[in-house]
Amino acid sequence: MDIVILGTGNIATHYAKAFQTQGHRITQVYSKTSANASALAEVVSAESVHDLSQISDSAELYIIAVSDQAIKTVIDQLPHQLKGIVVHTSGATPLTVLNRFEKSGVIYPPQSLSKNVETDLSVIPFAIEGNTSEVEQTLLAIAQQISYKSFLCNSHQRITLHIAAVFVNNFSNALYQVAFDLLRQHHLDVELLRPIILETANKVQHHEPKKVQTGPAIRNDVQTIHSHLKLLNQDESLTQIYQNLTDLIIKTR
Repeated sequence: MDIVILGTGNIATHYAKAFQTQGHRITQVYSKTSANASALAEVVSAESVHDLSQISDSAELYIIAVSDQAIKTVIDQLPHQLKGIVVHTSGATPLTVLNRFEKSGVIYPPQSLSKNVETDLSVIPFAIEGNTSEVEQTLLAIAQQISYKSFLCNSHQRITLHIAAVFVNNFSNALYQVAFDLLRQHHLDVELLRPIILETANKVQHHEPKKVQTGPAIRNDVQTIHSHLKLLNQDESLTQIYQNLTDLIIKTR
């Protein structure tokens, strides 16, 4: 399959390499920054393009892998006569933004990807959507070449998945930073937390999270909770976060 990659960021880079590895031909790589387009195009032996008017209209698949805010801009500037399937890779953007194309879809990875970090895509469950059942089956088939966990998913399900991913990835990562900052303020090494971070992550691979919940909130240890809040009382935002999460655990235990 001839594929055009629109974007040169984290997802674009991983997709371009993965599809090429599966025997597909990356014909063009687009970025408004010509140096970025050239860099990725060289990796996958493709033509680099920095003007959307130069996009070929004969590819079989066009992958829009840009930020959510830039998706509509790219769509509006793409040639109208594209013959292939046009997809985006966003978790929060509905399929309907691609309505002006005859064949359209989504290949969304609920994963945090970095272009310079090797990632085993075969374990990622790619969420697939298409504007027709034929398009869906085509996209599902090529996604399953990369990961057998790929599955069909409508726009409502996909944004739900995206929200859930934000909770387990972005929010938890922000809380890790809160914890690291607290330790440093009190002259403690952040390495002290790495074992418990790994232990918690390992537990939820095999158990429902609430079944392995520990800590003062699940025990309703009011005395310890008050001690924690007293230490945090000079930072109103952290106090509120701690109280809200404590209330959530107590409510759902």
